[in-house]
Amino acid sequence: MKAQTKISELLSLLIPVSSDGASLARQGLQRLLLLRTFVTVASVAAVIILQAFFELEIPVTFIIYLIAGILLSVLIGYWRLAASNFISNFELFYHILVDVFFLTILLLNTGGATNPLISYLLVLLALTATLLPQTFVNVFSIGSILIYTSFLLLDLSLDHGKAMSPQNEVMPFQLHLVGMWVIFVVSAILISVLITRMANAIKIRELNLAQARENELRNEQLVAIGTLSAGTAHALGTPLSTMAVLLTDLDNLNAEELRASDIKSDISLLRQQVTRCKNSLTQLIRYYNKDNPEEIENVSLETFADDIQDYIVNIHPTSSIEFHISDKSESFVTSNLSVKHAVINIIENAIKAAHSNVVVHFSITKESPFKFEIWIKDDGPGIPKDVIEKLGEPFISRRKESMGLGIFLANAAIERLNGSIEMLNMKEGGALSIIRLPQPAL
Repeated sequence: MKAQTKISELLSLLIPVSSDGASLARQGLQRLLLLRTFVTVASVAAVIILQAFFELEIPVTFIIYLIAGILLSVLIGYWRLAASNFISNFELFYHILVDVFFLTILLLNTGGATNPLISYLLVLLALTATLLPQTFVNVFSIGSILIYTSFLLLDLSLDHGKAMSPQNEVMPFQLHLVGMWVIFVVSAILISVLITRMANAIKIRELNLAQARENELRNEQLVAIGTLSAGTAHALGTPLSTMAVLLTDLDNLNAEELRASDIKSDISLLRQQVTRCKNSLTQLIRYYNKDNPEEIENVSLETFADDIQDYIVNIHPTSSIEFHISDKSESFVTSNLSVKHAVINIIENAIKAAHSNVVVHFSITKESPFKFEIWIKDDGPGIPKDVIEKLGEPFISRRKESMGLGIFLANAAIERLNGSIEMLNMKEGGALSIIRLPQPAL
């Protein structure tokens, strides 16, 4: 794993990828400066090693001045990176030409076309083809071929007199130089055509992937907002129905009946239902304002169970509900607002279906991959066969006042956390709902 991480970091240094608003040319300049530094250090090391084994005639003063010039160009390049957030294609091309300038100066003093470093022009051409538009590539390709050709003609003219003498066998070496020039020209043309097209194809692919990722994130956000909105609408159904019934009953009373009856309990219940509606809308607004209600969090099992219990008891004070926690140790569960909505919806469905009693059991299990289970039992008539076959689908309900979205939304919320919901009818009567969630890795 560490090796893969190091390889990824190395590739990130060598391969420019546009991110965080940075231009490709700016990242290309960063890589070019790193490449210039690396080639300079590697060349100096190679000269030192060769000097140790062979007695080479090295122009030391010239090499020192050349290295100083290269280091100065690297410092100027990093100063430009620090001084400006935007690097144009023209500026990047000028920096590449700086490498060509130093290489030309080196070749003029160290053998010309016979110096193997002349092939470094192909590296710079490949870099240009990767980072810059086709016009820059064509200009650099023609220029590099002209530079190589000039050095070749210069070397051939210097060796022409020697080649005329029968005592000197220079002709095979000249043929070798011409062959190398042909290979260089062919390579330059292939790089200009193929590498440019490959680079453009990769850029288009990266743009398409980035756009696809952006669309996917946007769709996930819209689905999350839609799911929470539908869940909020579903949560508002019960208190609004309760308020409608109470208000209708109060409206049917005349003035004398209002004075004679005790409506304080009804007003208290209305206030509770209004508070419930307000809380549901507040949660939706918090999500819209990115106040992290949808963010996955790790909470203790006891805290999670207490939140569910407090909500149910306050909203359904007259219902007979038993809450049990099998393990009150420091066990943690993965949760968010949608999961709590899901659990509450299923408990409320059990309350509506039960004859007298509902049991909610929270437990930590050793079953893999699920570590956290919630069992919700009721003593009602059970789930009809035609409904249980379509559980998890939207708009499935036997109640006229229900939209049939409760189980669908609960299932969607649980599956987003890699959990599951199972519903079945018990032999002794009633229904059992089992919610399974993965326990977080702490």
